[in-house]
Amino acid sequence: MPRFAVDLNTPDGRNTVGGRPWRVAPGLVPGEPNEGLSARLLAAPPRLADFDDSAWDECDNVRQSLSVGFTFAWYRIAVTLPATIDGADVSGARVWFETNFDNYGEVWVNGEIDRAFGSIVGLNAPHRVEISGAAEPGATYVIACLCLNGPLAAPRGGIFMRFATLAFESTDD
Repeated sequence: MPRFAVDLNTPDGRNTVGGRPWRVAPGLVPGEPNEGLSARLLAAPPRLADFDDSAWDECDNVRQSLSVGFTFAWYRIAVTLPATIDGADVSGARVWFETNFDNYGEVWVNGEIDRAFGSIVGLNAPHRVEISGAAEPGATYVIACLCLNGPLAAPRGGIFMRFATLAFESTDD
């Protein structure tokens, strides 16, 4: 099977994996005072797969800049793995989420982060996180991305994701 990439920033791409638009909300803990920024916060609930983001704005274009200055925001999407893409069976393929945050970010999949690969280190670094080592059609994954502006002591511009792709790659040698 060749590599197949689904652009999660387009309606056609999202329709391939369930059709739901991205949800987006500002803050480390959206809706909380001071956007949830508080000393010694142990965990931000939007990372969890069962977090209710239904009141958040829908976002068709994750490339659109959200803010200026020191800013946090969450982008969330649920994807359901299809049986085929362009007629090719994707069962058993490795599935990757590929992105590039402006500037820093974290990728949480079903409420978990791969601490070795889920954090993007450095400004505007392309990144990929494994969603599944062997795709099972019908499996659903919630991808929650925390994006923040940097450098932290003097941030510039706004925050956005340059791209958001779900890639399917053959595991055959």
